[in-house]
Order: sequence, then structure tokens, then C-alpha cells
Amino acid sequence: VQLQASGGGLAQAGGSLRLSCVASGRTFNTYAMGWFRQAPGKGREFVSAILWSDGSTYYSDSVRDRFTISRDNAEHTVYLQMNSLKPEDTAVYYCAVSMGYRIVVVSQESGYDYWGQGTQVTVSS
Repeated sequence: VQLQASGGGLAQAGGSLRLSCVASGRTFNTYAMGWFRQAPGKGREFVSAILWSDGSTYYSDSVRDRFTISRDNAEHTVYLQMNSLKPEDTAVYYCAVSMGYRIVVVSQESGYDYWGQGTQVTVSS
């Protein structure tokens, strides 16, 4: 499985960006897709995830009510709409896919089997 993330860039505080992540390859067993981020000098943290079967969504407290995750099953693409951006949202954002090989917690990195290359999001104050 290969993941290609795009849509990062520079935004002002209060602005919006939309990230996309396309999965290709043997994706038919997808259980969930998620977004994580890593700010300079910090560890990677969970942002949001969506279950492929029923579209259930999950968010970290820091982005809930500002970010929206969605999916396009036909295109095997996951989106992250980021509104009301804050400088603390500045990070490299990674998409990941969980293939459902085992019971996982979608908010944990260990639950994902493949990762994209990351896309930079920078929010200026």
C-alpha cells in the first residue's frame, strides 16, 4: 500500500487548509485511515481517524470542532479539512492506513500499517 499526502502549505491564524491522502495498492482490507502530526522537537501525535466501513470519526481534543475528516471510498482518499487554524497546528502531517490485521486503537501509531511521506502545514500568527 502506498500513501500520497498533499494539500499542506502556509496559512494565517484563523484560516483554513485541506489535506488529502490517496491510498493505492492492496487497499481492499482497509479498516481505518488516520492523520497524525509532528511539530518541531515533539513526538508524533494523533489528530483524527475515520473507519472505512461506516465512516465513524475520531478526533483529538486539540482539533475537535475545528477539523473534519472525511473519506471517498471510490477514490480511496481521506481528507482533513482544517478550519480556524492556530499557530500550534504547525507541524508535518502524516496520513496512515490500518489494514485491520489485528485489533487496534485508531488513536495510536501502533494501530497503523502504512504511512505517507508527510506534508508540512505552517500557520502564522
